Amino acid sequence: MSRRVLLRFLVVLTGLVAFLPQAWALVEININKGNVEPLPIAVTDFVATGDLGQRITDVIAADLKRSGLFAPVAKQAFIEKISNPDQPPRFEDWKVINAQALVVGRVTQEGDGRLRAEFRLWDTFAGQQMTGQQFFTQPENWRRVAHIIADAIYERITGEKGYFDTRVVYVAESGPKNARKRQLAIMDQDGANSRALTNSNDIVLTPRFSPSRQEITYMSFEGNQPRVYLLQLETGQREVVGNFPGMTFAPRFSPDGQRVIMSLQQEGNANIYTMDLRSRTTTRLTSTAAIDTSPSYSPDGSQIVFESDRGGRQQLYVMGADGSGQNRISFGDGAYSTPVWSPRGDLIAFTKQSGGKFSIGVMKPDGSGERILTTGFHNEGPTWAPNGRVLMFFRQNAGAGGPQLFSIDLTGYNEQQVPTNGYASDPAWSPLLE
Repeated sequence: MSRRVLLRFLVVLTGLVAFLPQAWALVEININKGNVEPLPIAVTDFVATGDLGQRITDVIAADLKRSGLFAPVAKQAFIEKISNPDQPPRFEDWKVINAQALVVGRVTQEGDGRLRAEFRLWDTFAGQQMTGQQFFTQPENWRRVAHIIADAIYERITGEKGYFDTRVVYVAESGPKNARKRQLAIMDQDGANSRALTNSNDIVLTPRFSPSRQEITYMSFEGNQPRVYLLQLETGQREVVGNFPGMTFAPRFSPDGQRVIMSLQQEGNANIYTMDLRSRTTTRLTSTAAIDTSPSYSPDGSQIVFESDRGGRQQLYVMGADGSGQNRISFGDGAYSTPVWSPRGDLIAFTKQSGGKFSIGVMKPDGSGERILTTGFHNEGPTWAPNGRVLMFFRQNAGAGGPQLFSIDLTGYNEQQVPTNGYASDPAWSPLLE
């Protein structure tokens, strides 16, 4: 059975949301302020048979905490034990422990075997319900339900879409440094449910998600021949995008998922090409004696950012989707690489090498407003969460055995390691799952 069938669920708005008088100023987080003080939130164990309710709420609380915007209150501090989530809680019991928001819920099994999970989000100081939803799914998808509930809470309080019900494809690395094995792997955004996508000894690089379906593109040296592949995640079906002379680098999808943009090396230089995935026709966009690579489309598909050493050192350039109007946008000290456009369209993330260190930063599409978010011995390869508020990248510390994945938000304050099985590099964040 396909993953899509397994993960199909029904979201039902059940009238759980109370009508709120406009006089109430409900709790919210302004995530545009910079460094935000995390909001204290109590996530109670959902009423359920066995420990499933606790497992679901543990995932919800972990998602919210990892965002850096929420501070889950320790369960040991709870005064009221929620036994009926349909009844309003005793707000004074939650205010006294400074839980400004409260999550309650229930998990039951339907007669047809499906799980029914429902939750309510309360503003304890206003004494009002903020939202409530219920979901039906297969029992094996309980973690997805937890991520979806966390997304709903995140969106209701921040006003922004969440990013927890997503996956990350990455390069899993193992073995000694001089004989490193690299395979494609995929996991939930929190590191759970990791599994390999390839099992050969051939080197794989730069996996990227399609924005429109569960498909990835990546580069492989299978048979010592560098090729770009498409891999359908639901079926495991794989196909070669095309056979090109010379090296092929950094494939990435267009926003509509109908094209792949990449860098092809011929006669010592590299230029940027697009390929229509239906007709398999290619179009050349740059023509220089330099190395033009790492192209990334703007969300509306009208522009492309890429890196080029045409000025003597790697810098970032922006051009029209047809290759017109190529303009340099990076002018700081150091070399710039691996640019990727934010899903929101407002920023471009990049890797910057300067002073013997590697940084992850962002700038506006015109090159203004450059900000460095994190610096280390070797940081590289940023990828955006689908809401454009969080970045993931890989880092290797001096003397360490191999690279690891990290995430950081746009404030630069909330940096943390993403758990993986072994070494990991080249992460690519999926869109929100369907």
